[in-house]
Amino acid sequence: MDIEYDSLPKRTIFCIDMKSFYASCAAVALGLDPLSAHLAVVGDTNRGGSVVLAATPPLKRDFGIKTGNRLFEIPDDPRIHIVNATMAVYLHISVQVTDLFHRYVPLEAIHTYSVDESFIDAGGTSKLWGSEWELAEAVRNDLYRRFGLTCAIGIGDNMLLSKLCLDLEAKKRGVAKWSYRDVETKLWPVSPLSKMWGIGSRVEKRLHRMGIFTVGQLANYSLDKLEKAFGVMGNQLYYHANGVDLSELGAPILTGQVSYAKGQILLRDYNDPVEIKRVLLEMCEEVAARARREKRVGQTISLGMGYSKDEAGGGFHRQTTLPEPTNITMEVYEACVKIMNRFHDGSTVRKLSVSISNVYSDDSVQLSLFETDRPKKRALGYAMDEIRSKYGANAVLRAVSYTEGGTARHRNTLVGGHKA
Repeated sequence: MDIEYDSLPKRTIFCIDMKSFYASCAAVALGLDPLSAHLAVVGDTNRGGSVVLAATPPLKRDFGIKTGNRLFEIPDDPRIHIVNATMAVYLHISVQVTDLFHRYVPLEAIHTYSVDESFIDAGGTSKLWGSEWELAEAVRNDLYRRFGLTCAIGIGDNMLLSKLCLDLEAKKRGVAKWSYRDVETKLWPVSPLSKMWGIGSRVEKRLHRMGIFTVGQLANYSLDKLEKAFGVMGNQLYYHANGVDLSELGAPILTGQVSYAKGQILLRDYNDPVEIKRVLLEMCEEVAARARREKRVGQTISLGMGYSKDEAGGGFHRQTTLPEPTNITMEVYEACVKIMNRFHDGSTVRKLSVSISNVYSDDSVQLSLFETDRPKKRALGYAMDEIRSKYGANAVLRAVSYTEGGTARHRNTLVGGHKA
């Protein structure tokens, strides 16, 4: 199938990534230059096993310490600064960065993708700021003068191309641009497939079994066969491999892949199934509450478990489809327990993830004549959410949060999963 690029919308989308954002903010706060200082941001400086959340470029280059390392792996060197994450400060600076973008484009042309990454629709600004290249350099220079922060900017004809341009070229060069005419020469050669935004390891393995190893092979594969193998996601894979994305600014690039999820690296190894289930219930409560907040229910429940590195790692990720969509905490939890009982081999657990997907509007669900107490369970969930919203996340907790192994009380004091 030939893609008629001339008929597709052509926009000027910036994808802006703040380089080593957390580490750079921490360095600037200490009066250090992020481009020369050796600094690591960790979750908790008092725990040797605490994860390195961010590292300045010199620390990565000179000591090999990067995001994901542990505190105990950082060399004892007087040149290295180690600080706690202060998420409230990072969020405050992120808001100020958005205000800076607002100097160049209207607020509705800005989409904050994460704390350190944003999309900007720069269309129609050439008379004010010049070409897209001139605007990109103006933004970069303004960010450095005002905050001492550096950034990379990917420019594309749509959101997808700007994001791919950022990840695959601009992060090395500073500023780069991909248009529809660059798809064949810049996107198609990409391999391994996991370098393509939106393709994870499991999808990559399935594509390998189909004989697809490069983005170009994916772009030229049969659309019908991809849709048969992956459903609606097969359609998205095909068009994304061809650089096509019709998403409006602020909409998920992978339209239709809405889910509510929670992942957690546990503070220690858990080998007691009872303790694991306590944390699992807390996580199901949080995920179900997120779905209720959006007035959504989901029919597919997923559970992931990552095993301790002390036991050679490994783990599993499995899902189950319920007869009826739900956002009731205990129904989500019971589905996760069934998955756990079937696939957990007794190994020590260090990571957990829970998600609700295949979602529908809560109002569209038909009540069952045989489950008369289900409306009460649903109403109870919404009532608990309202109390937490008004009085704080710790205002109403399940009993498991007060037992050995519970983590919710501590996590609810954090911002973005880390100290405020």
